[in-house]
Amino acid sequence: MLDALVTEARLRFGLDPAGGLQIVATERLTATPLEASRPALLVPAALLRPAAQPSGTERPGEPEARGIPSDGPLPGRHGPRGRDPLTLLGRLYPAEHPVGRFGTDALTTVGALSDADLAGPLYLAPLAPELAVAGPWAMPWISDRLRAPDGCPWDREQTHESLRSHLLEEAYEVYDALEAGATPDLAGELGDLLLQVVLHAQLAAEAGVFDLVDVEAAIAAKIVRRHPHVFGQAEARTASDVNRQWERIKAQERSDASEGSVGEAEPAPPKGALDGISRSLPALAASQEMQERAAHLGYDWPSLDGVLDKVVEETNELRVAIEEDDIAAWAEEFGDLLFVLVNVARKRGVDAEAAVRSANAKFRRRFGSVEQQAAARGVALRDLDFEALDALWDAAKAEERMTT
Repeated sequence: MLDALVTEARLRFGLDPAGGLQIVATERLTATPLEASRPALLVPAALLRPAAQPSGTERPGEPEARGIPSDGPLPGRHGPRGRDPLTLLGRLYPAEHPVGRFGTDALTTVGALSDADLAGPLYLAPLAPELAVAGPWAMPWISDRLRAPDGCPWDREQTHESLRSHLLEEAYEVYDALEAGATPDLAGELGDLLLQVVLHAQLAAEAGVFDLVDVEAAIAAKIVRRHPHVFGQAEARTASDVNRQWERIKAQERSDASEGSVGEAEPAPPKGALDGISRSLPALAASQEMQERAAHLGYDWPSLDGVLDKVVEETNELRVAIEEDDIAAWAEEFGDLLFVLVNVARKRGVDAEAAVRSANAKFRRRFGSVEQQAAARGVALRDLDFEALDALWDAAKAEERMTT
């Protein structure tokens, strides 16, 4: 039966099997990593099952035998619009994309498909790579095309160095969008950030160092390796257990990396627990990450009271440094105070970076209200004394409380 479908697809729809062919059981469409830039046959499972294999039986090694459901939605396409076959096809293909039906000359389109059409075999011609935008390989293809000799002049000029600021900018825009939770805007910002990953992988591929497959393999292997309680035999009953296990595994990885250095006169010194923290991180975020890692290794205050006592101590030291008019000393003490305050946030489960950003946003709102109040009175802020400005500030606070 399958040979007959392939033959008909070659004759009527121009299928070239040498370019690859996806054969998908229609009933498992939502569970299958269908790639729209490759030709596909959608065939009801009954037509694919060998006659010698009774319905409902599976050979060892097939999804059910490994405890993995074969008919559930595919992770990555398992949102609200990925659970229905017709809806999923509408996400992967343009509505006007032609669909071949076997045994009849009448074509249809993805947008016109019905459940009745899915009861028979269907042929989906491949989309041009730049149009298969809902698949994982669209952006790598587009990136490669932009970097081609006849591609985009701007893209052709980019280097790892020139793209660094764009990576930070996109990361911060994702950070801002996360405040509102899962929104369509967040999807767009995550796409912008993903583009940066794809571009750097493209540049590395051109240099013959690595490509996107290496990027994906590295992170997937790392996550599996660091979750032996999920993918192995280890046990971790609480989040704290996971964190301690995570740090042990990372310490072993650092040791292995040092021992595995090849071609050096002396072995590389072992990496410490803090070595993997980027020096480009915002200062508050870096402080919190360092303290988190130290705490996972047991270096932590037993209770919040000890940290609060340290805040008082550092505040007093800052006061003394200021009174002595020692600029270098009070700058150092100011940094120490901030570092301890980050520890207070960490002990209470607060993201210090997010807390300060929230305080900045609150100041922005209230100061904007102060400006509006002053403008409404026809006065300039610079002409008001502190008491008048503070009164406007109190009014802004009161107005904010009334509207929340």
